Amino acid sequence: MGNKISILGFGGSLREGSYTRAMLNAAKYLVPQDAEIEIFDIKDIPVFNEDLLPDPPQAVKSFREKIKGADAILVSTPEYNYSVPGYLKNAIDWVSRPYSDNAFDDKPVAIMSGGGMLGGSRAQYHLRQVFVFLNAHLLNKPEVIVPFMQQKIGEDGTVADEHTREKIGELLVALVAWTRRIGRG
Repeated sequence: MGNKISILGFGGSLREGSYTRAMLNAAKYLVPQDAEIEIFDIKDIPVFNEDLLPDPPQAVKSFREKIKGADAILVSTPEYNYSVPGYLKNAIDWVSRPYSDNAFDDKPVAIMSGGGMLGGSRAQYHLRQVFVFLNAHLLNKPEVIVPFMQQKIGEDGTVADEHTREKIGELLVALVAWTRRIGRG
């Protein structure tokens, strides 16, 4: 089967006890045996400033290196005001510029979202548009859009809902297969 697929996961919420962080933490335990996942925290990435592109801050350099070193990407996002959280888009903007050094170019990407009644679906679809522009290979199915996420988290802050855990696991299996199919792993 070859080497293990390396997946870099990151989330769109800075809150320690966020639902999307819980989804990423669940992914660490649900990753298939032929893959491994590392979670990167974007909290130290400053507001994008194109003047700093020639010598970006260390957090940006680290994020870019992690993305480039991974075989595939997993993004977990909430929905803010019908769209992608600003700091998530900000982190993506940093490592996609200059366009000649777009860290997401030709990378397999899977997205999962959790939130209120619509489960972050609008944010997920906006994020998909961003990744299309960045020439990433988006995994279309299965879609992991988790409505009423607050009801699926246990008292310890982990994803307690078995169906949600199954869907995250299915997404990871599909991402690994997709990564191998397009020859990235």
